[in-house]
Amino acid sequence: MFYLLVNWLLSALSLVIVAAIVPGIEISGFGTAMIAAVVIGLANVTLGLVLKILTFPLVLITFGAFSIVVNALMLKVAAAMMPGFRVNGCVPALIGALLLGVVNTLMRWALFPI
Repeated sequence: MFYLLVNWLLSALSLVIVAAIVPGIEISGFGTAMIAAVVIGLANVTLGLVLKILTFPLVLITFGAFSIVVNALMLKVAAAMMPGFRVNGCVPALIGALLLGVVNTLMRWALFPI
């Protein structure tokens, strides 16, 4: 349970960091980032899973790079579903998805070393 809560906080903090770096991503506060982290997770579990299965051939052809496009779409879907969280355009969504993955991974490695 503790690990789940820490991952949730790290995801929200990663989202705040990405919003501070990428000009087209806006979050109104840390509480919104915490809710957005849950919404992004739910979008990834439901719609993201279906899209990853459907786009598997493209992911294979591009050696995994197309998965960033799917993650960017999940970011846009989550932003469309919540007030206080905006992603203005496709380029900020792509950059945000890439950075969100990198920042999240680095923070988890720093907190939970292998």
